[in-house]
This record gives sequence, structure tokens and C-alpha cells, in this order.
Amino acid sequence: MDDYRADHSQGPGTPIDGAAGLSALIDDARARLIRAAQDRNAAMHAPVVVTGDGDARIMVLRAADADFAALRFHTDRRSPKMAVIGADPRLTILAYDPQDRVQLRLTAQAHIEHHGPVADAAWADATPLSRRVYLVTAAPGGPLALPGSALPEDLRHRRPTPAETEAGRSHFSVILARITVIDWLRLGSGGGLRARFVRDHAGNGWQGAWIAP
Repeated sequence: MDDYRADHSQGPGTPIDGAAGLSALIDDARARLIRAAQDRNAAMHAPVVVTGDGDARIMVLRAADADFAALRFHTDRRSPKMAVIGADPRLTILAYDPQDRVQLRLTAQAHIEHHGPVADAAWADATPLSRRVYLVTAAPGGPLALPGSALPEDLRHRRPTPAETEAGRSHFSVILARITVIDWLRLGSGGGLRARFVRDHAGNGWQGAWIAP
């Protein structure tokens, strides 16, 4: 029964078959991403994000909406990836749940928000501890004279006050990733199960098809 569920179901007692199965899988992808954004302990909370130059890094998923219109990530606008995304907005996002053995590979187009209501709201919702990383004195990837954090010395071992964090607002940016392709894969001893979904040209619904794992 465990092998059957691993290869042919969304979960216990839920068969995956035909068009109804495709619908169940895209619903599963949606639920996993929404849960990952809301729960720091979720398996897909920190996926791998790959920019158009092939560089990869772990990023925390901050928000996901029900129609895949935007996955939201936060970053330092001084990061080199900002220039890369500005020149080439393509992203690949890889998330994996080792317990369920489900992998999501997402193709997306990125949009950067430095200012405006989206970035302002994201900053307002961030905790002082989350904001602290934007107070670093060197840009991400920049040289340091000594090993360790680039945080100011007096902030390395304490939580800053909300007022102290405001100096980091100018370094804060939001990356919005609009998903265009979803590759859903469940690994299993029976050969696995895989489907691919492509957003239609109107940008609304999804066209799904079964593919070989």
C-alpha cells in the first residue's frame, strides 16, 4: 500500500488518474506553496531559486497566492542577482518535500519591487529580526576584512528595535515570481509519477499533461 500511495496518489486514499488526477496535482502544488509561505517548518519553505545566469541560492518563500500569479521573495537590492534579474527575468524555482517525496520545479518570470505598495506592505509586515539583515554594512557577496557577519557590531547579538531597522528600508526589495510552468514529480519505487502544467496564452488557466518521470 505504501508503494501504491507513493507512486499513484496525492495522499492516503486519493487515487491519481486521468484529468481528475491532473486537477488534483495542480491543487496539490498550490496547497504546498501556500503552506510553505505560511509555515516556516513546511518542507518547501526555503526553495532553491536559480537566476538566468545559472546561479542558485536558497531563498525563503514569503507569500504565495492561489492562482500562482506571484510567489514573493525578499532580498537586498545591493545583491548581484538584482542586476541579473533586471537583465534577464527568468527564474527556476526548485522545492522538495522529502517526507512525501514530491518535487516541484517551477519556471517563472520575475519582477522586482523596490518601492510602492507591495514593497511597503512587505516591509511593514516583516519583524525587526527579519529586517536586521538589511542593516549589513557590505553588499551581499562583497569583501570583508574579517570572517563573519557584516552586521554592525552592536546588532550582532540582539534584536533591533523597529526604529533601528528603518535604516535598512532603502536596501529592501521584493521579488515577485509569476509562475508559467509547473513540473510536479513524486518519486517512488514503482517508477514515480510526473505531470507538467503550462499556463495558457491568456494567462489564466493551466494546460496539464502526464509525462515520464
